[in-house]
Amino acid sequence: MEIESNMIIKNDKLEAFDILKKAFTISATNIKFLIFTILTSLPLFCFLVYYEPFLQRFILEISEILRPSKDDYFGYLSSRPFQLSIPSLPTDMTTKLNNEFPGGLVQIALLYLIPLHLLELSTVLVIVDLASKTYTTQEEEEPPLTLMEMVHKPFDVTRVLGTLVTFVYVVIMSSSSLLGLVWLAVIYYVVTMFFYDVLVIMWCWVGFVGLLTLYLGWIAALNMSVVISILEGRYGTKAIALAICYSVGNEWRGFRLMLVFFAWEVGLRLPCIYFGCKGTWSVGILTQIGFFCLGNVVKWVVFTIYFYDCKNREIERKMMMKAKKRAVESG
Repeated sequence: MEIESNMIIKNDKLEAFDILKKAFTISATNIKFLIFTILTSLPLFCFLVYYEPFLQRFILEISEILRPSKDDYFGYLSSRPFQLSIPSLPTDMTTKLNNEFPGGLVQIALLYLIPLHLLELSTVLVIVDLASKTYTTQEEEEPPLTLMEMVHKPFDVTRVLGTLVTFVYVVIMSSSSLLGLVWLAVIYYVVTMFFYDVLVIMWCWVGFVGLLTLYLGWIAALNMSVVISILEGRYGTKAIALAICYSVGNEWRGFRLMLVFFAWEVGLRLPCIYFGCKGTWSVGILTQIGFFCLGNVVKWVVFTIYFYDCKNREIERKMMMKAKKRAVESG
């Protein structure tokens, strides 16, 4: 059977914890890899110094609009004690959202879709390439890569442009899914705030958790498609289709991996929002951004290893099917 990758790693099947452990080992113990990734992440870090305070200030403003006063809240509940229908927002809240929410959302969307993702792509290209070289070297028990070997193979124009095409597909699909999930979370928040019915609230949260699970599993496959573009030379819909093929049977592992980084990103933002960093360039914000960039490095190392493991499993499955077919044909 023809092997389509530049290198197939012969290793045992890895679970989510094993993949995370290997990724942390590569990120923490390889000094050359760490230095390269830190230097590569500097432009992203500088942009996040502006973007994160802006985003957190926007979230604080929206949350304050959606949070009613105690008098309005209890008055609203007393006027609709057990009515089984989704209530409409109070007039003043609706007016504030219409006046302040669209403008801020457009600014966030422009910053999120263009400069943030372009800077992230520049880091992903280097991280995935170096992670692949380092990981394959370790698994094949070869001597560690030298500084020259790490940067020996430059990025050609076709590779960069092809990966950019895949990345655009991924950003569009992931952003659309995230926007729908955020909008649903806002609706559920409003329902739980104004709809005093335990059963309805419970069903809202069950539905949200279910959709969040599907979203994280889908993002895991999309992240793998970016890795495929960088390492395999397949771009656009072909890379996404191949990633979905490799993800079949591995959805639960992909979900658990993405859940770790989703919790990492949310957990980093919550303290500043809760304690009121108020969008200033404080030590807390800078520390959060530093850990965010570190998590971004580990995430793409994880999905590089996850890609190799999924591909090995798929090749093994095809080889077993081919062996069974030969056994049946031979009688």
